[in-house]
Amino acid sequence: MIIEHRTYTFRPGTIDRWLNKYGEEGLPVQKRHLNRFMGLYTSEIGRLHTSVLIWAYDSLADREARRAAMYADPDWQKFISEVWSLDAIQSQDVMIMNPAPFSPGVEQNEGA
Repeated sequence: MIIEHRTYTFRPGTIDRWLNKYGEEGLPVQKRHLNRFMGLYTSEIGRLHTSVLIWAYDSLADREARRAAMYADPDWQKFISEVWSLDAIQSQDVMIMNPAPFSPGVEQNEGA
């Protein structure tokens, strides 16, 4: 298993619009394709106007295939074009992470 950890930084005053649009339109499309949604979190203390979005995949190849299918979906294309027009996202950082063998959700024999 791998974890995709996405951090988005928003222009002040825009995160709520993005969250509403994402929750209503973007997340349902992603759940259809990406499958293992681990959560979306927003900052309260520290770096404000920030959200973290986490997905799990079986492998990099699994991620690549699932994301290709999502990008081919007209519903995703519509959502993403509208989300860019919100002019809310200032920056995006993406990390692919490997869980330690004792992390929750990791099979005992995985990675051995």
